[in-house]
Order: sequence, then structure tokens, then C-alpha cells
Amino acid sequence: MTEFMINEDDDTDEAITWTLAESLLEKARAMMQEAETALDSFVTGKELNRQLCSSRGIGESDAEIRWNNTAKARKALADTTFNTTQATMYYGAATANYSRALYLRSHRREPV
Repeated sequence: MTEFMINEDDDTDEAITWTLAESLLEKARAMMQEAETALDSFVTGKELNRQLCSSRGIGESDAEIRWNNTAKARKALADTTFNTTQATMYYGAATANYSRALYLRSHRREPV
């Protein structure tokens, strides 16, 4: 029969890694919320511009072209892209840390 001893350093490493993973996950969620806000800004601006152009007798395709060339539209799209990319990075880092924590949990018992 083999006896097992729990290594306290592994428990601490696991807890730190798990906490880091949760923190990264929260950052990823916050970045996704920022991306959604930027996308909503783009869509709202596009609709308002379409309505404004429609009242002036400008067609929908021309209104879309005009909207896409504005600084607000470009900023909204750039913010969406940036925040989505950041969220993807944070999700990946969180996944790696969750995997590490699970690895540490499964290997924390050492034979004596």
C-alpha cells in the first residue's frame, strides 16, 4: 500500500493559478461588454444616419457609404475589433490557467 502526502506548495500554486484564471475571465467578459457597446454604437449611428439621409432623399446604399466613411463609424468598428481581440486573448489565457490549475490538482498527491 502506498501512502500519499499532500504538498502544500502545490495547493498554493493551484489556488493562485485558479484565482488568476478567474481574474482573466472577468477581464475577458469586460472586454466583450466593451465590444458590444461599441458595436451597438455603430449600429445605432448607422440607423440614425440612414433616417437622416432618407429624410433628405438619399438612398440607403449611399447613406451606408456615407456612414462608413465617418470618424464615429471607424472608431466604433476599431473599438469593436480591439476589444474583441483583447477578449479573445484573455479567454485564451484564462483557459491556459484553468488547465494548469486542474493539472496541479490532479498531480498534487505525491507518493511517500
